[in-house]
Amino acid sequence: MRILVLPLLALSALLAGCSGDADAGLPMPLTHADKVALIASLPEPYRSADLANGIFRFQGICKECHTLGRGSQNLTGPNLFNMFDQVAGARTDFIYSDAIKNAGFKWDAEHLQGWLTGPQTYLPGAKMTFQGLPNEKDRIDLIVYLMTETGYRTPGMLAASKPRP
Repeated sequence: MRILVLPLLALSALLAGCSGDADAGLPMPLTHADKVALIASLPEPYRSADLANGIFRFQGICKECHTLGRGSQNLTGPNLFNMFDQVAGARTDFIYSDAIKNAGFKWDAEHLQGWLTGPQTYLPGAKMTFQGLPNEKDRIDLIVYLMTETGYRTPGMLAASKPRP
C-alpha cells in the first residue's frame, strides 16, 4: 500500500468544508489512522491503490465539478461527501438528471467502476459531461481516494465504532 501521508493530509485540509446544522447527520471525516485502517481492510485490487494517483486523477478530472468535504457546497456536480452506500440521485440539495434519480442503486466500488468507465454508457440519459476514465488502475486509485475523503467506513469499521452494552 503506497500512502503519501503529507500530500494526502494537506489535500484533506484544503478540501474539508465547514460544518453546520445541515451536517448533523453526516459522519465525521476519517482521521489518518482511519484511512490507513480502511485501505488495509479493502479487498484487492483496492488495497493496493496508489493514493497519489487517486489525488492526481481527482484534481485533474473531478475537482472542477465536485467537492469532497463534509459540508462543502455543490458545484456543477454534487458534493461527494458521504456518497458511498447512498442511493444514487437521492440527495435533496442537488438537482439530478432523471437517469440518476431513477437509477435505483447505492454507490459502491462496483457501480463507481462502471460510472467512471463512461457515465453515459453506464447510465443512458446521465447528464454528466465526463467522458470516462479508460484505465482500470486509475479508476481503482480514484475510487479508493474517494473512499478516504468522503467519510466512507466499512461495515467492520462501523461495528467497531458502536458503543458496546
